[in-house]
Parts: sequence; C-alpha cells; structure tokens
Amino acid sequence: MKKDTKQGTKAVWAGEKEYLVHGATQVPVVLSVAYGYDDMDEWYDVAIGKKKGHIYGRNTNPTVQAFEDKVKFLESAEAATSFSTGMAAISNTLATFLVPGDRIVSIKDTYGGTNKIFTEFLPRQQIEVVLCETGNHEKIEKEVAKGCNILYLETPTNPTVKISDIERLARAGRNAGALVVVDNTFATPINQNPLSLGADLVIHSATKFLGGHADALGGVVCGREDLIEKIYHYREINGATMDPMAAYLMLRGMKTLHLRVRQQCKNAMELANYLNTKEIVEGVYYPGVETHPHHEIAKKQMKDFGGMLSFAVKGGVDTVRHLLPKLQFANRAANLGAVETTVGPARTTSHVECTPEERAAMGIPEGLIRVSCGIEEIEDIIADFEQAFNYVRSALEV
Repeated sequence: MKKDTKQGTKAVWAGEKEYLVHGATQVPVVLSVAYGYDDMDEWYDVAIGKKKGHIYGRNTNPTVQAFEDKVKFLESAEAATSFSTGMAAISNTLATFLVPGDRIVSIKDTYGGTNKIFTEFLPRQQIEVVLCETGNHEKIEKEVAKGCNILYLETPTNPTVKISDIERLARAGRNAGALVVVDNTFATPINQNPLSLGADLVIHSATKFLGGHADALGGVVCGREDLIEKIYHYREINGATMDPMAAYLMLRGMKTLHLRVRQQCKNAMELANYLNTKEIVEGVYYPGVETHPHHEIAKKQMKDFGGMLSFAVKGGVDTVRHLLPKLQFANRAANLGAVETTVGPARTTSHVECTPEERAAMGIPEGLIRVSCGIEEIEDIIADFEQAFNYVRSALEV
C-alpha cells in the first residue's frame, strides 16, 4: 500500500488482500488450531520461520495476522503482534525488555492496571520504577538522563486526558538509550502516530476504539521489526494469544474507524464546551478546550483531540450516584471507544484497582466522571445531560 494512502482508505483496505480466499471480499475466520504438512522439510521451514505459514494457533493465525497487518499499516510500522487483551499487550511488552536491576521511567497518570504493574509487580522483580508528574517534561527528562531502560508514556491519559510531548520526550529517551513505548489507545491511529514522533513501540487496547463495538477483547503492539519479533517470541511462549473471532470483529470494526473517530471527536468537543457552562461542574478535562494546560502540545502532535473527556462534579460521589442513572443515552460501564456513549467514575472504571488515597495522589477526584463519546447525534446527548443535571439540582440542591 502506498505511503501517501489516507488513513480512512487504509482502515478499509489495508492488510487484507493476501488473506482473502475463493473470491471472498472479507477475511475469513480461521478457527483451526493446527495446520498440517505432508512435506516434512516444508513443515520444518515454517516452524522455524524460514518460510511463511502457520503451524499452531498459539503462535499465529491467518485472521489474527490480517488484523495485525491492518494496525501495522495504520501506524506506519514495520511490524505488529497481537494479544488477548490490552493489558496483555502492556505486560508482555514490559516483560520482554525488563530484567531485575533495570529502571523504567513513566508518568503518574497511567491507566489503573498499568499503574499497578508499576507500583506493585515490577518492584517485586527488583525493577526500579520512577513515576513523574504528567506534563513536567523537565523532571521526566532529568530522570531519563539518570539512566533508563524504558520510557513509558500514555497520551492522552486515562481518565484525566493529560498530554505528553511525545517528540520531546522520545528525544530524551533516545539520548539515554531507552526504549520509548507509547500507549496510543485514547488517540487512535487516526488522531496520533507516535512512531512518526520518535517512539519505538506503540500499544493499543484494541478492545476500545479499534474494535469500536464493545464485543471483542484484544491488544496490539507495533513498531520496528526486530523489537516486535522479541515481543512476539515472549507472547508465543507465554500464550496470551488473540482469538481468531476477536480478530475478525476487530477487522470489521476498523473499517469504520475513521468515520467513528471523526464523529466521536466532534461530539467530545461540543460536550466539553457544554459542560464548561454548567455550575454543577467543577472542572472539564479535554485537550481540545483552550484552557486545558496541554492544549498546545495536543494541537502540535494530534490531528484531532479524541473522543474521550472527563469532568468533576460538585458534591462528589453523592452527585455521581444520582446523575449517572438518569442518563438515557449512555452505558454506565467500564469500557470506552464504543459507538455508544459510555460513562463511569474512575473509582469503578479506569482506577478501580486503586484506593481512594492512590487516586487522590494521581489527581483523580472521587467525583470525576469519564465520558467516552459515542457516534450519536450530539444534540440528543447534550439534552440527555441537561435533564440529568436538572434532576440532580432539584434532588440535591447543588
């Protein structure tokens, strides 16, 4: 596929042609666990990677490979490998490259599961973890310069939607000989391409925007071929393999990725502006709003500001308890990136694993509500929030 092919066209066509069979226009779901060979030498060549092919489903699968190829093209990467979940992609990537005595630098605002790896699991393996304030680029650069094996960034962050300057920090990582890894789940390949900004590896929880329909779990990592080969080897032995049916659903979902993301970005911007007018709202977190502290960085490195936002309400948890059940056009669930608008507090979604004290240390109020904007008509979403706010105002007098 040509380098100048637009993202929307890649989302529909990339990575599929060689997997089509018998004149089909869609990649088939291949459920076979094993692949047979009559020629023993050919079997051996495939088994050791000398020749293209498949031998066992834990290693590779044609449907899964089509999914990996599509993501590879969308991120303009040399290679990609997939996983059973987004957290499997993160944990396997870190496990591939970190050994006892290593040092990883990251930010305080990562997704709750990632944060638990940093604060609980890696220290058990005698791996030093340094977590810096998100947005304090000088501090991050200083810590990286002290010695760093991996610089791990998540931008925008979950759930407070903070932004890190990928290009600037990737330069610091390179200077220190560190591997630069970026979780690009919130932005999607439509809005941001970290590899073009200097990152070595890009991670997605494919469960979210890539799949887009909240019906399949998966994760993917893409980047340089030599790095992906190492991650793939770790995954094929440890077994966090993507299911072929999930890969098919991801492929189908990605055909509309550019259209969905375009509408979700539009809805998020309009909803953020609306929320900023409400007296009950104490703060709105969305990088598209000019008052966002990282707005200029987002403008520089993102094509649009994404479909995710969050806001804090007066009255904290009590207000959240009354507000969310009144919304008619929003799922109250621990997911994001789907075609339906989804809402939830960090205490039951992104950072349910953390204590209130840990969330407070990360700057996450208990009254924070994360909103994943869907593709609905924004007028209906705003009207829905308006009636819910009116109910809360009369019920709680806030």
